[in-house]
Amino acid sequence: MIVAVDIGNSNVVLGIVKDEKIIQSWRLHTGIHQSVDEYEMLVRGMLFACDFSLKEAQGAVLSSVVPELTDVFFKLLENLIGQPPIKVSHELNLGIEINTETPAKVGQDRLINACAAYHQYKTSLIIIDCGTATTLDVVTAEGVFQGGVICPGLLISAEVLFSKAAQLFQVNLEMPKNVIGKNTTDSIKSGLIYGYGGMIDSLINKLTKEIKQQGQPTPKVIITGGLANKIMPILSNVVFHEDLTLRGLYQFYQLNKSADNKK
Repeated sequence: MIVAVDIGNSNVVLGIVKDEKIIQSWRLHTGIHQSVDEYEMLVRGMLFACDFSLKEAQGAVLSSVVPELTDVFFKLLENLIGQPPIKVSHELNLGIEINTETPAKVGQDRLINACAAYHQYKTSLIIIDCGTATTLDVVTAEGVFQGGVICPGLLISAEVLFSKAAQLFQVNLEMPKNVIGKNTTDSIKSGLIYGYGGMIDSLINKLTKEIKQQGQPTPKVIITGGLANKIMPILSNVVFHEDLTLRGLYQFYQLNKSADNKK
């Protein structure tokens, strides 16, 4: 059993993984000004509420795209399980190769998602992660991460619309009954959900065309992330993986647990 933590711009996901199964997971708001002690009180409280013990934890793994919190959670995990976690790095074994101009600048969450998806499917892939940003990443059938596309996330797009348009107001991000909105609320919902889904669909088609032009098989399309369920109903031929990142972290841990990487 291991503890896996993924620090994103909006949320921190903490999971307990055993034999590739997610035993328990929690989602915390990312607060860059919180201390180790504050996060530790919160995490220990969640563990206590679930009557969960980390005595059997064999190790931990940490992925982060928020530098201000990387050392905080490194110390937190060390406090929780009595040993330092393995930090995700492009220099360690991901089970895939990286073919980008600057591998060190690729988000760790993107690499971990690619690691998990390729480990499971072993074919060419488009991996979509719907979070603060929406990313679409490409992995070849040979297991080479080629890079991809980074878009503003659905919530960011909505927040900019509401803040810049004086007569528009916030609405719940939910599927409208029709594309043609008969009132302002439904028109905004349609624009956000169908508009964003249409963008993702178009990018999938363009990426697929480019991938096939490179002699690769038609890619399998995987989608994950906290906002994936908002646009899933209008996408076709995509496979949803709720815990892709946690599974990728488990896979990464297994590939690197015997090395002296806990620095």
